[in-house]
Amino acid sequence: MNKEQIINRVKASGLALAIGATLLACPPAAQAQTPTPTIAQIPATTKWSERMAQSVLKRSPWLQDPNLGDSWGYTQGLLMHSLEALEHQNHDPRLRTALQQYGDKMVDAQGEIHNKDYKPLDNSLDNINSGKLLFQLYTDTKQEKYKVALQKLHAELQQQPKTTDGGYWHKKKYPSQMWLDGAYMASPFVAQYAAYFKEPAGFDEAAKQLLLLEKHLRDPKTGLLYHGWDEKHVQAWANPQTGQSPNFWGRAIGWYGMALVDVLDYLPAKHPDRPKLVQVLDQLAVAIQKYQDPASGLWYQVVDKGGQPGNYLEASASGMFVYTLAKGVNKGYLNKKYRPVAQKGFDGITTKLIEVKPDGELNLLQVCEVAGLGPGTERNGSYEYYVGERIKINDLKGVGPFILASLELNK
Repeated sequence: MNKEQIINRVKASGLALAIGATLLACPPAAQAQTPTPTIAQIPATTKWSERMAQSVLKRSPWLQDPNLGDSWGYTQGLLMHSLEALEHQNHDPRLRTALQQYGDKMVDAQGEIHNKDYKPLDNSLDNINSGKLLFQLYTDTKQEKYKVALQKLHAELQQQPKTTDGGYWHKKKYPSQMWLDGAYMASPFVAQYAAYFKEPAGFDEAAKQLLLLEKHLRDPKTGLLYHGWDEKHVQAWANPQTGQSPNFWGRAIGWYGMALVDVLDYLPAKHPDRPKLVQVLDQLAVAIQKYQDPASGLWYQVVDKGGQPGNYLEASASGMFVYTLAKGVNKGYLNKKYRPVAQKGFDGITTKLIEVKPDGELNLLQVCEVAGLGPGTERNGSYEYYVGERIKINDLKGVGPFILASLELNK
């Protein structure tokens, strides 16, 4: 698809230029702060990561105004993590203000997370991802509330239901199921918590979760990983013999790749599972390169079915794969031959899936809004299901990885 076709497809679904974050009301948890300064013009000479971050600040009222509601969701957590990574490099005070405002809106003085989406008793791994921002906020501010919130999230994970071999259920309402998405939601937080609070058992747990997902979901023929695994083999989407879902969804694999390189940031050099995770990453890199579209450098929504009707080059998976490969090379986990693969993928995003407005604001096109597995038969894991899910512009699940990918390629 070209850019015009992409925009027309989104318009046809009633989602033209939808801003990725859902604005959900929640009460402010702390005193109001100075609003983030507005941005008028975004220079074309600025790095892609900064141009995209400024675009997000420009179009997202909840980032500009500390009194507007927000969501404790994994999507916001992904964006905040990307803005935090960018702020570490460029020290932009606008980003620091936005990050602090988010923490203050979400966490009250007693360390309680206030948002209607956050329900600890749901035992949802999606609850955990936003917690990664709290480490830096606690370091910067020394406010006890952030430490308390971190400890509560960690305690929540201690109660997470597990498969018989110790793998986290994705959510309590998805019994006996492990999803690739959960790799990113939980394992980097667990590993960072272990490093930050000097609790080494967390290193074992973070690595174990990633290795179990690889064990249950990797397809030896393609090297790709299926989206989900049902230990009981009873879900409508599950293969009766293996329990695996039937297709390779790009973003699910992207979540897993990002989790691998991020967990390795914290795992001790002599940890016994570290070589195993590096090997898993190398195997994944081989598969990612194999299924890269040679013409555009991008990856498809259903990764191994690029030529089939309805499939499309998808922005979030492409950004995640670029980030995984580029960071893997930068950290020395992967052979340098993957650097050009990552660069080709990023160039594909900027030339095929980026629209630049007259004021310099960037729109990221062709992002799958969401995909899952059950309950029931509607989200059945079929090819038709994945290519039929809604497409959005500027969905944060694509924007966050784009910023992170750009940062890695700038190193």
